[in-house]
Amino acid sequence: MAADFAPLKNDLILRVSRGETVERPPIWVMRQAGRYLPEYHKEKGDKDFFECCRNPEIASNLTIQPIDRYERFIDAAIIFSDILVIPQAMGMEVTMKEGKGPHFEHPLESPTDGQYTSVMRKDVDVQQELDYVFKALTMTRKKLNGRVPLFGFCGAPWTLLCYMVEGGGSKMFQKIKTWIYSFPEQSKALLQKIAEVCVEYLALQVQAGAQMVQVFDSWAGELSPAAFKEYAFPYLNFIADHLPRKLRDMKLDVVPMTVFAKGAWYALDDLCSSSYNVISLDWLHDPAEAYKIAQSKGKVLQGNMDPGVLYGSHEAITEAVDMMVRGFGSGKKGWIVNLGHGVTPFVKPEKLEFFFEQIHRFAGPSKI
Repeated sequence: MAADFAPLKNDLILRVSRGETVERPPIWVMRQAGRYLPEYHKEKGDKDFFECCRNPEIASNLTIQPIDRYERFIDAAIIFSDILVIPQAMGMEVTMKEGKGPHFEHPLESPTDGQYTSVMRKDVDVQQELDYVFKALTMTRKKLNGRVPLFGFCGAPWTLLCYMVEGGGSKMFQKIKTWIYSFPEQSKALLQKIAEVCVEYLALQVQAGAQMVQVFDSWAGELSPAAFKEYAFPYLNFIADHLPRKLRDMKLDVVPMTVFAKGAWYALDDLCSSSYNVISLDWLHDPAEAYKIAQSKGKVLQGNMDPGVLYGSHEAITEAVDMMVRGFGSGKKGWIVNLGHGVTPFVKPEKLEFFFEQIHRFAGPSKI
């Protein structure tokens, strides 16, 4: 049974996700809690990244930092965690190398690799393996005290499989391409298993206090349109179709679901035909064209300014915001303000605040 929480004082993002007309577009940004903030480094100290994720108190504090700093602007919190907690729960060792990113000491090598068999056979106890995430969610929801809704999230099966096979980030994706084009059936079997774990994980996040969820398919753009339909889209659909059923079985309210398939610009029409409520866009999309497609299918869009613009001048940020607001129908229906990806390192917090100010300037209540 879900815990008792304070009534929500700001439900703007939930109303938009349901397709309602609103006074202004809601705002949050991916990686809004992170290393661009000086308070993040103070809280993290010399602790390992995953150590912070596994400590509910620290994860909760990091989640709330941007809500405190930008409290006039941000309309949602997202739990501080990482997409790679799922491979960890499935029995793989993952560390975070300073300056390099995630690292798998023993990535999957082939279906004859004993580790592949072990991962496929493991009965993943999601509640036990990822209990620290659920504790962080409940703690954060209580600390927020209804200020804004709280997002839970997971990585998409395709993106997680990329990491599990490549052993980290990649430029060529040679290993994962070898996998899917040499061992298609074994690849799909593992993708399905990951998808099932994702459904369980997201459902338990909702039980712990998440009021929305997002599925991050960060490497979707590495697939051709045909390969996306074979190795990514079916498993994104599985999550979107099965999570609501799982929540109903658990006697929980169904929450809005967002999908972010970075780089898969060709899949917008398909994603808008899926069961996701919100389609998050990267900066490869023209706002007006994407908005027209989404509105025709009754979907909400999220995004999509290039985070690199935040390195630029105030004039450049203002111009990008103006184009977004005009493209996304003035922001009163069907649009959640975000970046086209997460906040990047070395962005000055003041530049992000200016971005928020410009959103309110061009799409605030007085602009109705």
